[in-house]
Amino acid sequence: MLDLSGSPAQSPGPTSPSPGPTTLGLLRGSGHRYRSVRAELRENTLARMASGEIRFPGIVGFDDTVLPQVERALLAGHDIVFLGERGQGKTRLIRTLVGLLDEWTPVIVGCEINDHPYAPVCTRCRLLFTELGDDTPVAWKHRSERFGEKLATPDTSVGDLIGDVDPVKVAQGRTLGDPETVHYGLIPRTNRGIFSVNELPDLAERIQVSLLNVLEERDIQVRGYILRLPLDLFLIASANPEDYTNRGRIITPLKDRFGAEVRTHYPLRLDDELALIRQEAVLDWKGSPLGAPAVPEHLLEVVARFTRLVRDAPQVDRRSGVSARLSVAAAETVAASAVRRAALTGEDVPTARVVDLAAIVPAVRGKIEFDQLEEGREDEILAHLLRRAVAETFRARLAGTDLTGLQRRFETEGPVETGDLVPAAELLRRVGPVSGLAAILAKLDVDGAEAPGLAAAGLELAMEGLHLNRRLAKEELPGRTVYGT
Repeated sequence: MLDLSGSPAQSPGPTSPSPGPTTLGLLRGSGHRYRSVRAELRENTLARMASGEIRFPGIVGFDDTVLPQVERALLAGHDIVFLGERGQGKTRLIRTLVGLLDEWTPVIVGCEINDHPYAPVCTRCRLLFTELGDDTPVAWKHRSERFGEKLATPDTSVGDLIGDVDPVKVAQGRTLGDPETVHYGLIPRTNRGIFSVNELPDLAERIQVSLLNVLEERDIQVRGYILRLPLDLFLIASANPEDYTNRGRIITPLKDRFGAEVRTHYPLRLDDELALIRQEAVLDWKGSPLGAPAVPEHLLEVVARFTRLVRDAPQVDRRSGVSARLSVAAAETVAASAVRRAALTGEDVPTARVVDLAAIVPAVRGKIEFDQLEEGREDEILAHLLRRAVAETFRARLAGTDLTGLQRRFETEGPVETGDLVPAAELLRRVGPVSGLAAILAKLDVDGAEAPGLAAAGLELAMEGLHLNRRLAKEELPGRTVYGT
């Protein structure tokens, strides 16, 4: 599952050169077989299922829930409407469907609506076919060019989607009733491809009416023109369930024309949440003079648990959802905090630690809609949920580990001060030798000898865990944290 802005783009670039035929006659001689868009999607999906090839790259957490429904819809040839809260991967999933089209498909050169050379439908291409016959010029279009989408903003018009009269063509001398005076909209220009309408309920109801023929009769109507274009199109829409029923609505005749309704969801398992963060968060920092920051796995787990706790918190408006973008932004913020420390202190390898987690709260606050009764308590609520996430990670990672040596160090040698500008080496020096530290790091899969930054990160998790379990005291000051007994 993934949306996160809807990227990446539709499909990777060409993996093979375009086929050779450049005229209709040569195309016929090559044995090319015409298939509709639905036939392409169905047959290519079946072929990938048979071979075990990945059908929806980059989609996380939908294998047993959403993807089987999508596959059934593709095999049935049904247009799809995806319903789900923000940040559940609707747009990403839509864009992966482009990869199920044939890599290359022939079109008549210069056609605005991508007519297939075997079955031209627009007036221009039919005239061209009558004039040239087998010499009709053929071009090849890659599947990445066969995808169109429109965000359904309130100012979207029928002309944007379907088309309108082009005054320039009329001024060139064509009569007003000539079909060639029509300027085609986004939908006919995506003929023989996949078209997506994002946030469909935000489209004015009178504009939604213009889609009725596209979904059922597979043609378009433009003003008073007698114009019938049998479109070969796969139509997909996305909507938020709340908008779907309240703020906006999909008109009943349009809902009826979608063959399949698929509900998306947030990650059901912690492992899926973690996989999503690893996949989407930019943590490699290519070109950075300090190198890529190290973000230990236990901190990514804290971020994942924090996101899940926020989603379930009664103080948060569940109708608006908590996007997967929150996890991604939080992980990137933690990494940035580590890089900032390294830049200011000269630390060799930027390594994220528990002290960097505090930066998450102000960074993600704007991504969450709280209940009105909680106004003014947002930071307090998020800080509490973050502490719970750390406590849960501590129990999951270090349960059963003997921490008496670390606790004894504080009882005999006094408090230790850390902070977001205390380098890892300095923290390790302040703590000094600790009995059982090697076992703590082993439970966290950290080699402290080779990576002092990771050792300090593991040590901070243990200290924070002891504090949350009331075995250590903690005093928080601006930029400083003091652990003691």
